[in-house]
Amino acid sequence: PFGKPLLSLTKSLLAVAFLASFGSSMLYGYNLAVVNSPAEYIKAFYNQTMVARNGTGLDDKTLTLFYSVTVSVFAIGGMVGSLTVGILVTRFGRKGTLVRITCLVFIAGAFMGFSRTFGSPEMIIVGRFITGVHSGISLSVVPMYLGEIAPKNLRGFLGLMPSIFICLGVFIAQILGLHELLGKEEHWPLFLSLVVIPTMFQLMLLPWFPESPRYLLIEKRNVHATITALKWYRSKVNIQAEIEEMQEEQRSMSSVQTVSVIGLLKDRSVRWQVITIVVVNIGMQLSGIDAIWFYTNTIFENAGIPVPQIQYTTVGTGAIEVIAGCVGCFTIERLGRRPLMIGGFTFMGICCAGITLSLMFQSHYISVACVVGIIAGFCIGPAGVPFLITAELFKQSHRPAAYTVAGCLNWLSNFTIGFVFPFLQMSAGAYCYLVFFGVCTAVAAYVFFIVPETKNKTFVEISQMFAARNGMLEEESSELAVANNPQLAKTNGYGAVVLEYDVIEKKK
Repeated sequence: PFGKPLLSLTKSLLAVAFLASFGSSMLYGYNLAVVNSPAEYIKAFYNQTMVARNGTGLDDKTLTLFYSVTVSVFAIGGMVGSLTVGILVTRFGRKGTLVRITCLVFIAGAFMGFSRTFGSPEMIIVGRFITGVHSGISLSVVPMYLGEIAPKNLRGFLGLMPSIFICLGVFIAQILGLHELLGKEEHWPLFLSLVVIPTMFQLMLLPWFPESPRYLLIEKRNVHATITALKWYRSKVNIQAEIEEMQEEQRSMSSVQTVSVIGLLKDRSVRWQVITIVVVNIGMQLSGIDAIWFYTNTIFENAGIPVPQIQYTTVGTGAIEVIAGCVGCFTIERLGRRPLMIGGFTFMGICCAGITLSLMFQSHYISVACVVGIIAGFCIGPAGVPFLITAELFKQSHRPAAYTVAGCLNWLSNFTIGFVFPFLQMSAGAYCYLVFFGVCTAVAAYVFFIVPETKNKTFVEISQMFAARNGMLEEESSELAVANNPQLAKTNGYGAVVLEYDVIEKKK
């Protein structure tokens, strides 16, 4: 009897997706790539500072270590940030968290921007760490927020929007890093601290948008605010249908309280969902993409491209990322999550094997084509779908803990690759890409055999799809819900919501 969620995308939904992704996700991409082009200048700055302090410079090995720390401390910050996600989103809400963490970007921008003025390499490292903390939080919170405010038929489209902006961030950093723009020695502090501009826009505009309706209803029990938020994010749709769907989720939950990470790992009813997010999030980082992103210039140099031309080749790969990200975003609601994941990982695996062969046979053009293939394959699916399905596979009570686990593993793998890859390349040479080939093939196979399609399903339906695999019958899990929370049995979830909604409508 209730109207289906309208297929159209409202302006406010599009605006909030754009703002959240522009001010948060884009910075992650920018910070990944920003250290690529000024690498030599930053190393020179480290050396000069040490000469000024100690009278002697650093040897090559120490300098490489210093620079490796500068690159990978971003991932350590990300891991620290990701561990706080559960606490922050439960306390401040999804949008509230995004607005509050903007202060981190301003602090980090100041540290990096003034590092040369104060002759302090430590300030760059601290600044990179703080931007990492910001990215660690926002990388989980943006897809969680967009996944919760989107109607089910647009969840994939909005959920992949952050990954387009991550690619866009990488692309912008590559363009600005060109020698003609900010790629000169005198500009690198400005280049590192430009992150404050998108954040300023986000801070000015995002507070005017409503919080996630699911958070307001299920966690805050605020019916008025929920209805206001839904009216803001939906056009002419009958909101009652969505409120009923949220109530159904509320009733099927084993606890109204947010589950802790330990609680999540112990919970038998979500065992396969947890295994899935572990596999896809580790797989996403160990697929070799970080090695390609961190060391693009070196890879192209080894492939024999003349050094002055490398910066333009890198910008070309950035453009391909953005295009591939858009292809994924606009096809996910038609194709579904599984084809994008399986196809993306398989294609990346083939290209990793291709790089090994091309380096063995000294075929430089093929290795460049394979690098482009890995990047395109990644941005079509594996770049964004893991974050999206982390929102889809869990109900409201388990979602913050799930994002904490997914984010932490993601960053841990990111750090490992950033640190280990140069040494792996030294010892294994061309064969190091075979490791990535193995990872990509394994993840594609896992998704193919285990993960169901979640396109156009409600959160409750997705949980039911996993119930059999977890060895839990659905009746069992709903009985468990009522047993754990007798109050739900009495009030039948939010039985009062629909009545209250009717009263509010009549008053108008």
